[in-house]
Amino acid sequence: MSWRQPSSSVSLPEVHGTIPIPIGGFWKKLFAFAGPGYLVAVGYMDPGNWATDLAGGAKFGYTLLWVVLMANLMAMVVQSLSAKLGIATGQNLAEVARDRFPRPVTFFLWIQAELVAMATDLAEFVGAALGLAILFDMPLFLAGIVTAFVAFGVLALQERGWRRGEAVISGLVGAIVASFAIEVFLAPVDGGDVLHGMFVPSLPNSEATLLAVGIIGATVMPHVIYLHSALTQRRIVGVDEEARRKIFRFEVVDVIIAMSIAGLINMAMLATAAAVFHTRGLTEIGDDLQEVANGLGQYLHADAGTIFGIALLASGISSSSVGTLAGQVVMQGFIRRRIPIFVRRGVTMAPALIVLAIGASPSHALVLSQVFLSFGIPFALVPLVLFTKNRELMGSLVNRRVTTIAASVIATVIICLNVYLLQQTFFG
Repeated sequence: MSWRQPSSSVSLPEVHGTIPIPIGGFWKKLFAFAGPGYLVAVGYMDPGNWATDLAGGAKFGYTLLWVVLMANLMAMVVQSLSAKLGIATGQNLAEVARDRFPRPVTFFLWIQAELVAMATDLAEFVGAALGLAILFDMPLFLAGIVTAFVAFGVLALQERGWRRGEAVISGLVGAIVASFAIEVFLAPVDGGDVLHGMFVPSLPNSEATLLAVGIIGATVMPHVIYLHSALTQRRIVGVDEEARRKIFRFEVVDVIIAMSIAGLINMAMLATAAAVFHTRGLTEIGDDLQEVANGLGQYLHADAGTIFGIALLASGISSSSVGTLAGQVVMQGFIRRRIPIFVRRGVTMAPALIVLAIGASPSHALVLSQVFLSFGIPFALVPLVLFTKNRELMGSLVNRRVTTIAASVIATVIICLNVYLLQQTFFG
C-alpha cells in the first residue's frame, strides 16, 4: 500500500465549496446547510449504543430515560462546538491540533484516534452483519461478507457525489426512524411512565448507576467530533466574517434537529425494551441483540423482529460509512497523508470479519468496542474546548464565557464517568 501526499492540504477536499450561499427564506437556507448534523447523528445511534439503551429498558423500565435525555443534550453542545471550529478556522480539529501541538503529541493523537476509529468500526460492522443475520437467518460470517459488499457500494455512491452520499445516509437514518416509530406504535408504551422517566431522575440501585454511567460515558463519539469539523470547513462558497456567524446559526439548528432525532431513537429503544421485556420480567434479554429481535417477534408482533433487523442493518451500514470518513479525516488531518478510501474500508473491516469468523459473541464485541472507545474521548474533547475558547483562533465565533463553562463541565463529567466506567469494567 503506497502512501501519497494529498492534492489538498486539508481533509475531505471533496466537501469544500459544495454549497453556494443560498438566496431565499429561512427554510431554503436551512435545507441548503443541512447535512453535517445528520451524518454526525448516525454515530450516536450506531449498534454500539443499542446495547446500553436496550439493557437499560429491560432491566429498569423507563427509569433511565432521563439519562438518555441528558446525554443527548451534552452531545448537542459538543457537536455544535465541533461545527463552529470548522466554520471559524477553515480547518478541522485534527488539522488545528497538528498546527499547534508538538510533533510527538500530534503523532500520539493520530495513533489513538485511528485505533478508536477502528474499534468503533468493529461495532458498526458487526451490528450490520447481525442485522442481516436476523433478517435472512444466515451465518454471521456470511452476513459479514455481504455487509462488506454493501459498505463498498455506499462508498461508491459517495465517490460519485458528496451530496448524493449524504442523501443515502439520510435515507438510512429515515429507515431507522421509521422502524422504531413502528416498534413504539406496536409496543404498549405507557406515556405517563415515559414522561416520569424523562423528567424525574432516579437511580434505584448500584447496577442502574453503572448502566447510567455507561449511557452518559458513551455519549461523545470521538471520531464524529473530528468528522463534524471537517464537514463544515470550507463547505460554503464565498464566506466572510459576517457570513460565518450566519452559517453557524444554521448549523446549530441542523445539529439540534439531527441530534434530537438520534435522541428520540435512543429513547424509543429504551422505552420499547421497557414495555416489552421489563413488564414481563425478562430483565436480561437486552444484553443480546439477537435475543431482542426474537423477543420482539414473540411478544410484540410477528414482524417486529424483522423491523428491528432492518433498523440494525441500516444503523450499521450508515454508521460504518461515517466511521470510514472519520478515519480519513484523522489521517489526513494529523499527518497530511491519505490512502484510497476503499483501501481504508478494507483494512478497518478486517478485524470485524475475524471476530465473525472465529465465532466470537457479537454482543460481547459491541461492549468491548464501547469500552475501547472510552480511551479516546479526552483526547478529542479537551482540545476542542481549548481551541474554541481561543479568540485569536476563532475570531468572532469564539465561545462566550457561559459556553466555555458549560463545555468544560460537560467535558469533565464525561471524562470522569468514562474513567469510572473503565475502572468498573476492569477492576469492579
